[in-house]
Amino acid sequence: MPLAPIPTAAFEKIALGIDRPEDVVVGADGRVFASDHRCAVAEILPGGAFKRMGPKGGAPNGINMDAEGRIVIANFGIYDREDGPLQRFDPASGVHETLLSEVEGRRLTSANYPVIDRAGNIWCANSTHAETWPQALDGRADGFIFVLRPDGSAQVVAEGLKFPNGLALSADETHLFCAQTSGADVLRFPVLDGARLGPGERYGPVLGRLMRPGEDVENHGGDLGYTDGVGFDAERNLWVCLPAANKVVAITPAGEAVPVIHDPSGKTVNHPTNVTWGGPDLKDLYIGSIRADYVLKARSPVAGQPHIHQL
Repeated sequence: MPLAPIPTAAFEKIALGIDRPEDVVVGADGRVFASDHRCAVAEILPGGAFKRMGPKGGAPNGINMDAEGRIVIANFGIYDREDGPLQRFDPASGVHETLLSEVEGRRLTSANYPVIDRAGNIWCANSTHAETWPQALDGRADGFIFVLRPDGSAQVVAEGLKFPNGLALSADETHLFCAQTSGADVLRFPVLDGARLGPGERYGPVLGRLMRPGEDVENHGGDLGYTDGVGFDAERNLWVCLPAANKVVAITPAGEAVPVIHDPSGKTVNHPTNVTWGGPDLKDLYIGSIRADYVLKARSPVAGQPHIHQL
């Protein structure tokens, strides 16, 4: 069955006033959390309000949850010209800790999005070592993916990437998918024994063009393909956020890209960065943003693929 687009009017704005809610995670108990630039994490309450929890440990960006309900936070240091460590916050105890600040002697400056497998391995991208946004998006291939294993060992498992961003695991955990922002595409890596990755390959088509020198990012016609967050639904469609185009597309199992959400005006869907599913049927869809001061919520035409904390 074709994936039905979601009209802009179907979205509700919640958590009004939140600060740069790049990502959302929904626990098995239904609690909803979002990244917030002023704290460790913000909890979005049932009525749509939010409360900030824990100290800010950097520039919270992508977040996810482990099987124990603790929130893993990737800090994107470019925003504040500081480091970008991988941290963890426990909503139950309030404990906030740094898991990793460097890997193989490389300082983490732009940890972007973590995903956790059933064995407890944390996979995460470090997007770039550039110091400014124009440098970060100039196509340099200095990004890498690293893994933090349950035994505390960490390793770079893929490198030479053009701003690796959102990550997603296939349902059987045989492949890791990575949005390559400055490649306007998604890469697929085979997961090998020992929490390692094999060589990557492009998955699906190039999803738009990159900006021309001197081009105004606000007046581009909605065809920019800077890929950001990704997430699988239960029918194996990989949803991909295109924030510069105010668009979300899905790469089908056949490798075709189909539009799911598009708001050319940006009045509602404003620079979408991540998609997350929750609710009893995993059809409550949440969309984070790098630009909006709210989170979007709507009903999804298909359930999401559950993360390990939702199994």
